[in-house]
Amino acid sequence: MSRIGDLPIVIPVSVTVEVNGHLVTVSGPKGNLELKYAPAVKVEVLDGKVIVKRKNDLKRSKALHGLTRSLIANMIAGAIEGWSKNLELVGVGFRAEVNSNKLVLNVGFSHPVEIEAPAGINFEVSDNTKIKITGSDKQLVGQIAANIKKIKPPDVYKGKGIRFEGEYIRKKAGKSAKVGVAGAK
Repeated sequence: MSRIGDLPIVIPVSVTVEVNGHLVTVSGPKGNLELKYAPAVKVEVLDGKVIVKRKNDLKRSKALHGLTRSLIANMIAGAIEGWSKNLELVGVGFRAEVNSNKLVLNVGFSHPVEIEAPAGINFEVSDNTKIKITGSDKQLVGQIAANIKKIKPPDVYKGKGIRFEGEYIRKKAGKSAKVGVAGAK
């Protein structure tokens, strides 16, 4: 029995949830989201609540039960409040800026890197080194943040690069010069 899957999701007043076949549509102040769910589960809207049930007790159905419920709950939360990820640039001369809907990164390459914001995603830059990615789709916000981090991942020796806010990077010691090694002149 899925503890998460059995919990009903309360639909707030400002959100509408519609189920058509195997498609759930959530509309709210921050945007509209859609989810196509697997036929192994059943989604119903009753008395202002979303209820997710599984059709049988197969292992795959049990796995999809809790997953579908969590995805719908994240859609409702994103339609009301939205989701955000914060990144920070660490390094001398590393900076970011926003031009219309493009994020421009200067992170030590010979050219600036430009990233266009997909529909529903907004970039904000503060202090030239802090990037905030916001949007109503949790998965898309996280994927865009991961793609930006992949442009210049943190260096394990100096710690320079793009990292999530508050992320700790364990640094390696590096090479040390040895004096008096046999055979050295």
